[in-house]
Amino acid sequence: MPTTRETILAALHARLSALPATTLRGEVLPERVPADGLLILRDGEPSEPDVTLSPLRYHYQHRAEIEAVVQGADRDAAFDTLCASIGAALATDRTLGGLCDWVEAEAPRPVDLAVEGAANLKAAVIPVVLHYSTADPLS
Repeated sequence: MPTTRETILAALHARLSALPATTLRGEVLPERVPADGLLILRDGEPSEPDVTLSPLRYHYQHRAEIEAVVQGADRDAAFDTLCASIGAALATDRTLGGLCDWVEAEAPRPVDLAVEGAANLKAAVIPVVLHYSTADPLS
């Protein structure tokens, strides 16, 4: 049976997979960036939990990361569209179907990356904070 953490990350990956961009999880950056862009979900790490007693609950603010990458001549507009689509996908259900208390993305910090012999890339890491509670830090 998957842990709460894995269930939430899988749900986030599924939500991102519905977008036109190719979505991967925990993969390395491929040699080619698809025309619609590329998203790579990184599991990130849970924070130090707040703990409540009676009943015992561990409250996490897990910071996952989405690497967003676009390539091509119109990469500024493509990157803006990709980031807006991520925000819209998360806003449709901030609890990922009741799996977590709240999901919120932080602002990206885009960078332009030169690629020898090809169009430049525009990329950013978009932190996503997943607020959830569990009865056991290992479940």
